[in-house]
Amino acid sequence: MVLNFIWIGFFLIGFAVALVRLLQGDLTIFTQVLTGIFDTAKTGFDISLGLVGVMSLWLGIMKIGENAGVIQLFARAMGPFFGRIFPEVPRGHPAGGSMVMNFSANMLGLDNAATPLGLKAMKELQELNPRKDTASNAMIMFLVLNTAGITLIPTSVIAIRQAMAVDQGLVGFNAADIFLPTLVATFISFMSGLVAVAWVQRINLFSAPVLVFVGGFIAIMAAVFGWLHSYPPEQMSQYIGLLGSGVILSIIVTFIAVGAWRRINVYESFVEGAKEGFGVAVQIIPYLVAILVAISVFRTTGCMDYIVRGIAAGVGALGLPTDFVPALPIGLMKTLSGSGARGLMVDVLKTYGVDSFEGKLAAIIQGSTETTFYVLAVYFGSVNIKKTRYALTCGLLADLVGLVGAIAVGYWFFK
Repeated sequence: MVLNFIWIGFFLIGFAVALVRLLQGDLTIFTQVLTGIFDTAKTGFDISLGLVGVMSLWLGIMKIGENAGVIQLFARAMGPFFGRIFPEVPRGHPAGGSMVMNFSANMLGLDNAATPLGLKAMKELQELNPRKDTASNAMIMFLVLNTAGITLIPTSVIAIRQAMAVDQGLVGFNAADIFLPTLVATFISFMSGLVAVAWVQRINLFSAPVLVFVGGFIAIMAAVFGWLHSYPPEQMSQYIGLLGSGVILSIIVTFIAVGAWRRINVYESFVEGAKEGFGVAVQIIPYLVAILVAISVFRTTGCMDYIVRGIAAGVGALGLPTDFVPALPIGLMKTLSGSGARGLMVDVLKTYGVDSFEGKLAAIIQGSTETTFYVLAVYFGSVNIKKTRYALTCGLLADLVGLVGAIAVGYWFFK
């Protein structure tokens, strides 16, 4: 219901602003808005079809892991923690393993791998859902933690910064200097999302499994950072790329090897799972197109710019620094469009420089925020959920806390 009001609001507010701009003499504004609608509708269709191959691959691999029993092992390993935050999901259920795999892919910055794994988890959670048109508690917790997920390695952001540093003539530039700030910012977002949903669902987080998980995660991340930080920038970037690709490839090979060892038909299992990829990709087209065209109207008419200027004026009136404002649109846009936020980040890096405070903050925000509207529309759309309950509210709360946290962490590390 909330998403319905927001969708309508994007169009009505955007149209009202376009009318004002027309009265002010901007005779091309309606053409720009209409062009944006058509372009983003095509983009939504292209994105959905572009996911067919990746989803077929990962759904096939997941089917091998499921038939081989590896997914169940993942679920059992995370059983104590997941048992606390997902009380509706039986221990050992395949959804637990799929959610673990999805969180792992997000941590490594592997968006293409995370999406099909998340869709697989949603399908399995839907099997446990007694009301098929209404989001269950487990679905909401999963989606909020997905959008507020911890990012260990912001792979794409680091790659973009490294490439632009070369163009800007920076020698010995450490493109991975946002590694720890991004990790801290995403941990803040993750914990805020977890606490928000747990409060609504009356889940007690002061339990041994949760405390051990949080404490253990902090210890592991500190050790990984200590290891990577000891290398020169170029070597660090190589190890980061090696870590991400190595983990994913190891998972694929492990699933296949265990399946062969347990004498299942690995090839047939892969094909069986891969067949689902096309159906899922086609099913999300209307949901993805709907949210993208609304975002396009809101963005093209300049509504986002007005919001940012208003925030800057308010912050300045309080006597606070406003040098973070150039990076702020990235965080606001990221909840709506990942590609749009990436474009805004690149613009900030070009305008202010990769090594500037604004550039570093833009990279941290890009690496530590998530496309909440996109995730909710696609994931819920894939299983025909119409009543999302409080999922969007908690997701946006985690985004807001994460954005504020990213700005604070940026000042802490780079000011």
